[in-house]
Amino acid sequence: MNFGRFFRSTVGIGLTAAFLVALPFIAATGGQAWVRILDFAILYVFLALGLNIVVGLAGLLDLGYIAFYAVGAYTWALLASPHFGLHWPIWAILPIGAGLACFAGVLLGSPTLKLRGDYLAIVTLGFGEIVRIFLNNLNAPINVTNGPQGITLIDPVSFGAFKFSGTTQIFGFALSGPQKYYFLLVALAILVIIINVRLQNSRIGRAWQAIREDEIAAKAIGINTRNLKLLAFAMGASFGGVAGGIFSAMQGFVSPESFSLLESIMILAMVVLGGMGHIPGVILGAVLLTVLPEVLRYNVGPLQAAMFGKQLLDPESLRMLVFGLALVLVMRFKPAGLWPSPERKRELEETGK
Repeated sequence: MNFGRFFRSTVGIGLTAAFLVALPFIAATGGQAWVRILDFAILYVFLALGLNIVVGLAGLLDLGYIAFYAVGAYTWALLASPHFGLHWPIWAILPIGAGLACFAGVLLGSPTLKLRGDYLAIVTLGFGEIVRIFLNNLNAPINVTNGPQGITLIDPVSFGAFKFSGTTQIFGFALSGPQKYYFLLVALAILVIIINVRLQNSRIGRAWQAIREDEIAAKAIGINTRNLKLLAFAMGASFGGVAGGIFSAMQGFVSPESFSLLESIMILAMVVLGGMGHIPGVILGAVLLTVLPEVLRYNVGPLQAAMFGKQLLDPESLRMLVFGLALVLVMRFKPAGLWPSPERKRELEETGK
């Protein structure tokens, strides 16, 4: 055994764990809003890792991924709210939400097996919009989703008498609702990352990568491309369903407007910006594209006031302008992403030559 490597890895894991534990308390010094931003960053990590299976590993361009997020969110909302008078526990709702999202993934994948590139993107985009419009109009003749008004008073995550909403005293520390959700989300994120790493390094993961590189060659060597494409859609969708359920519990309210096309595009941007097919890169992309816009939101206005004595441009518009410019520059000078996999980086370098 290499004790030097073991020692370094142990110290690295310990420092990472200490940082993750301290992070919500550090963020809370700037207000609970920053802790909620961290919570949403982890939710987007779930979504980006799920889409990475479809886009990064299997090479299937999916612009309707937000639909699976919506399925998970509405599953929680319908099974844990006064809307139908049901208040099921988390251990029952999350598997159901993941299962329904998985079924929706197969439903999307089945008619698109022979489509590639732009055609696949258009069909998946349409699927995402169909789900959103369906949720928006399913309030008559039977009120299932409450239409554009959404569903309110959704139950928070709870384990027995312990609820994740409100402030709780634990070992002398006062933990707010967002801080409690943070620790729950970190635990789930670690599980999701382990599953993704195991998948990527498995025979299935290598088969997905073979399909991404050359589907005809993959089929010629005996890979069942049909089943593996469906599995990619199903596995990716299940992570979206879990994220949607937690989102619904955190917000206490869901409506179709939370699941627009822009959300799908943002999740795809996280995967591409971080580094398609590379799990650390995808996590980095998700965190950056969640936190950076909020940093700009809070600082663009005061920065203009300090420089010019007044606000020349609307902070929201300027925030998106700076954000978009940053994306363009990154993709111009780092086309493989901020943290690409070594294989993809080498491929792009060879192509450039």
